[in-house]
Amino acid sequence: MAAKNSNRALLTFVLAAVVIIADQALKAWLLGPFHLAARGTAPLIGPLQLTLVQNPGVSFGLFRADADWGRWALAAFSGGVALFLGIWALRVTRPLLAVALGLVMGGAVGNLIDRVRWGTVVDFIDIRGLMFPWVFNIADSAITIGVVFLLLDSLRREVPSHPLEDAAS
Repeated sequence: MAAKNSNRALLTFVLAAVVIIADQALKAWLLGPFHLAARGTAPLIGPLQLTLVQNPGVSFGLFRADADWGRWALAAFSGGVALFLGIWALRVTRPLLAVALGLVMGGAVGNLIDRVRWGTVVDFIDIRGLMFPWVFNIADSAITIGVVFLLLDSLRREVPSHPLEDAAS
């Protein structure tokens, strides 16, 4: 059983790292060589465009934290969430839960890095052409998908294990 837990924990931490790297690398490119700040908005495909938004709140601009203490409070909260999820990941046995925790943890750390580095979260994915009113980023997307997976995992039914399987582990 311990090997299964360590494999699930590894999945969680690797997925979190992938989310963090993808989120930060794309932001670095958009703010650097792509010069999104100078462009304002850059159309991509159909209703998808890139629009630079500095978000002082949490996902989708909720709970704005314009004061400096709010920035650090949200940073501390993100760090606390990531730490809690990392500890939880060490005991996870179900793959969907491992994926969910990795997505949420990676998203929390990606947005935490932004808060520490720039004081706000950098958002850029704009699908307002589909009547979705918020601009968001990869970290926000990972958090949202991770929460959906957490909810789906919570709906699972426990299947009683076979007594001989329990004795073998």
